[in-house]
Amino acid sequence: MKIRSLVCAAALIYTGNLFAQETNLVKYVNTRQGTNTKYEFSYGNTYPATSLPFGMNTWTAQTGKNGDGWKYQYFEHTIRGFQQSHQCSSWVNDYAVFSLMPVTGKLVVNEDERAASFSHDNEIAQPSYYKVKLDNNITTEMSPTERGAHLRFSFPKGKASYLVLDGYTKMSEVKIIPAERKITGYVNNCRWAPKDFRNYFVIIFDKPFVNYGTWENKKNTLVAKNQTAEGEGVGAYIQFKDGETVQAKVASSYISPEQAELTLNTELGRFKSFDDTHKAADKVWNQLLGRMAVEGGTEDQKATFYSCMYHANLFSHQFFEYGKDGKPYYYSPYDGKIHDGYMYTDNGFWDTFRAQFPLNTVLHPKMEGQLVQALLDAQQQCGWLPAWSFPAETGGMLGNHSISLLADAWVKGIRTFDPKKALEAYYHEATNKGPWGSANGRPGWKEYYTNGYVPFTPQTLGSTAWTLEFAYDDFCGYQLAKLTGNKFYEEVFARQMYNYKNLFDTKTRFMRSKDAQGNWIEPFDPMDWGGPYTEGNAWHWTWSVFHDTQGLINLMGGEKNFTAKIDSVFTEPGTIKVGGYGQVIHEMTEMAEFKMGQYAQGNEPIHHLLYMYNYAGQPWKAQQHLRDVMDKMYNAGENGYPGDEDEGQMSSWFVLSAAGFYSVCPGTDQYVIGSPLFKKMTIALENGKKFVIEANNNSKENVYIQSATLNGKPYTHNWITQADIMNGGVLHFEMGDKPATNRGIAPEDRPFSLSKAQ
Repeated sequence: MKIRSLVCAAALIYTGNLFAQETNLVKYVNTRQGTNTKYEFSYGNTYPATSLPFGMNTWTAQTGKNGDGWKYQYFEHTIRGFQQSHQCSSWVNDYAVFSLMPVTGKLVVNEDERAASFSHDNEIAQPSYYKVKLDNNITTEMSPTERGAHLRFSFPKGKASYLVLDGYTKMSEVKIIPAERKITGYVNNCRWAPKDFRNYFVIIFDKPFVNYGTWENKKNTLVAKNQTAEGEGVGAYIQFKDGETVQAKVASSYISPEQAELTLNTELGRFKSFDDTHKAADKVWNQLLGRMAVEGGTEDQKATFYSCMYHANLFSHQFFEYGKDGKPYYYSPYDGKIHDGYMYTDNGFWDTFRAQFPLNTVLHPKMEGQLVQALLDAQQQCGWLPAWSFPAETGGMLGNHSISLLADAWVKGIRTFDPKKALEAYYHEATNKGPWGSANGRPGWKEYYTNGYVPFTPQTLGSTAWTLEFAYDDFCGYQLAKLTGNKFYEEVFARQMYNYKNLFDTKTRFMRSKDAQGNWIEPFDPMDWGGPYTEGNAWHWTWSVFHDTQGLINLMGGEKNFTAKIDSVFTEPGTIKVGGYGQVIHEMTEMAEFKMGQYAQGNEPIHHLLYMYNYAGQPWKAQQHLRDVMDKMYNAGENGYPGDEDEGQMSSWFVLSAAGFYSVCPGTDQYVIGSPLFKKMTIALENGKKFVIEANNNSKENVYIQSATLNGKPYTHNWITQADIMNGGVLHFEMGDKPATNRGIAPEDRPFSLSKAQ
């Protein structure tokens, strides 16, 4: 889709201890970015979430059936509800969902029959505001608070005006209180939570009820005038006078009905009208988006950047609420008890440790401090560090990446937790296998410690990927132990962090799999997906040595061989070989679609690869490829991503890359330099300082860094530190259309690696 040109009027807004230029940046954001997605092919697997940053819930139009993970698909033409949602991946569905659907004419409750057609031409999809005029002339508008939303339904004049509340799947309860123009209740649809899990909601309307009743969505039976019902899929309906315009304030709580009422009053009580809520939500988003203020570039580039920045600031969701005393407390999705403090959830760290959480350390260090402490609280409540929470631990994907978040926070000065407790929790994780999925504890941990790798068997699919990410996680444990003077754990993890070497085949120069006796598994084809690799093949996984790229260079026989191998990722044909999967999966078709050989930006294992040129004396190749990927694989439209957006990771890659640097190795304080997308970016920090990235003569052709200065002094390094950013200042680049092959090639210009060059 094309993004129309915008004229932005600036206003000076005071935000805490910093000034930010508030512009109408929400107009650049298209929350439908990446929604033209199917099971077979993902352009993002997103939905148009109307939400405040990191809100406890979001609100979205619903085109899919109740229980369907694909809740909004751009190519669909009917809407069957407007739902409270929490979903961070179509592959895990959603939880704590209920929906509202306006109906005109005859009362219809069945989700298929009540669905109303619409056109995207009659839709506005922004972070702070969603509006759609259905083809039946009902207009629905939504604007969010952190734990609720304000909705407005405008019915056509002279037509009946109904609102249907759908209890979604599993058990629900509704109580209709006509005298107070209110509905309360709960839903408990959830896969990963204690048995007593409930999402309590309260909805208050500004117009009286003409009629009402309850219904259930299994057989779609109605009970007129009934005020209370409980059971599977129970819902409610209410009728207003014909042609009414109705506002609804909604809030929810995982703690109690009383807390839901309190939240409704505290978050929505001060807003007299829908427009007031909308204005407040606009302000929140404009201030946040304005904290990465860009200059130069095209309108489409700005739209892509700010749409990605929106997605980068949705997850993790807050899972805490504020009591009468104004202090945070929460229902734990891990032990089902009430605790004081902060809790965050809805995140798969295998995706997001790479860029989304490092971006938090720059933009939201205070929140990141709360979040990493919450990891240890969660570990106390369920016995394991979270790896993929939704809202409790699912054990999805692979690796023990909580330690990456903890080490990255500590090395960057965010020290809100006890490092000894963190190391103890991680050691338990690394020497046990938990009861859930392959990322809960460590499958094959005994063999990993004994042999230095996880052997490949029919029971250990993904073993090579596991070994590589275990080695990186052990580096993070080593880093945290070393920085905090814990000699015991430093020595323990120092022995394991080089285990990646045990699966490198010097003959093929790929990471491969071995059996328990140390023999290479044959036959071997680097294009085969699956088997010992998770959602990829050897071309994708060989590079997963974030902490010791120089060590990998040494294994490959030096820089020339290493850079030639990266070059080959792009020159190899984009052939799909299903390998151990036995069938085509969507990540394969996405790789082939973009015609960049075996380069697969649509999935996380290869996200850092381009930056590895900086470690081997050819940074200009990183600069060229990065701009190529940003230009060809991302846009602000419905086909906006090269694969699953994954809780902000795909977007955070773009946001950081557009700034001109990327977190190749979280757990160190360095970011590796790429090629900034804009002429200028000003990052407003929580500490009141500003870090400015300037790229003079930047253009689509001028992607190569010719020279650089940091705060006016010549700068040849291919990396900057967290302190460089947080102290404020100016990183200035001179850009050109030809590589500067003599810049940034000295040993001291290379980013961090454990090993030295041989």
